[in-house]
Amino acid sequence: MSALGAAAVGVSGLGGAGYFLYSQSQVDPMRRVDAIIVLGGDRDGREEYGIELAREGFSANVVLSNPYWRGDRKMAEFCAIQDPRFTVTCVRPQPSTTRGEALFTRDLAAQHGWTSVMVISWRYHLPRARYIFSQCFDGETVMRPVPREYDFGVAHWEYIYLYQTVGLVKAFFEGRC
Repeated sequence: MSALGAAAVGVSGLGGAGYFLYSQSQVDPMRRVDAIIVLGGDRDGREEYGIELAREGFSANVVLSNPYWRGDRKMAEFCAIQDPRFTVTCVRPQPSTTRGEALFTRDLAAQHGWTSVMVISWRYHLPRARYIFSQCFDGETVMRPVPREYDFGVAHWEYIYLYQTVGLVKAFFEGRC
């Protein structure tokens, strides 16, 4: 088999496996939790979704990861929300990664006695986030995707699958928090 043929087989294998592992990843049923944790990422509706879930009574606590630049007006608006039904807390993850978000979740849970959280992110990020949170947080974690469709081309999906796989391998070698 030529190098080009082997590369084609590798790319198509990654695409097929990635589709089932990441794009069709497990989504947990909705249930009430101690806190809703919205991971940082694109402006894809994730903050609005987490806040809406709190308004619907799924939690009295919303924690927004805030890895964005300090002058981000939209994030400042989210962080300033005051609603008698829930509290919004914004945290800058250290490091600015999913592991950093799992670490601040662990610390906040210890401070407030939380035993369950709902984590909001891209659906294709849920497997890696689930693994990292299992290494850092001892409570129950409910994984939920941002409710949206992704209109990416094949090359972009291949990149996402490769990125998520490398991140999962890295998380495995980092071990427990």
